[in-house]
Amino acid sequence: MGARAALAVALAAVLAGCGQGDGKGHGAASSTSPSTEGAAAKGPAAASGGTIGAAGSACELPVRFDVALHWKAKAIHAEAEMAKRSNGSDGDLSGALADALLRQGPVTAACEIDAKPAGNIGFLRVWTGKPGDSDARSVLRRFVAAEDGTSKERYHAVKTGGGALGVEVEYLHTSKLLDETKRESAFAVSTPDGPVVLHLSGLDSEEHDAMLPALELAKRTLRLA
Repeated sequence: MGARAALAVALAAVLAGCGQGDGKGHGAASSTSPSTEGAAAKGPAAASGGTIGAAGSACELPVRFDVALHWKAKAIHAEAEMAKRSNGSDGDLSGALADALLRQGPVTAACEIDAKPAGNIGFLRVWTGKPGDSDARSVLRRFVAAEDGTSKERYHAVKTGGGALGVEVEYLHTSKLLDETKRESAFAVSTPDGPVVLHLSGLDSEEHDAMLPALELAKRTLRLA
């Protein structure tokens, strides 16, 4: 494997670990609609496995919320990672790849919560923006627009359990590389420290739907830090 290819694989592992299998034998996603009718969000609520966001937790964030039981949170130090890559042997190439993986629209990756310990293939990722960018709807629209291959977006206002007002979106994402379409969901809230986006993405629509209770738990328990 060449240096550039190895770098791409290493950087992709930071935010794109969904390709790891677990013996479930998932094939192409069969979704043709972003609707979650009949999905896991309508089923039992997710049990809490603890709270993140506060100082001393796995991820220090502008918000606090509960993580689903057995899901594992890990902080992403995006600025340090991008600086490290930009100073690497491949110089500008490393920096560009890191930037593409660690930034999406107006926000930067801050935390990755892995569902694999709970038996699913996917992640709930937290992205944060700079203070002053307070329009949650605009932030979320720019976040989705920065993800190539999105369609059928459905936006609506939401209110978290802690009283924060925000915007939620369900949409379809089509991978040109894999020629597969799957559902994804996200919601954004504004805080004095900048916008926060929580984004749920799984290997396919089946995994996404199975993980929706974790997103609902986060939304139900989210409070400003």
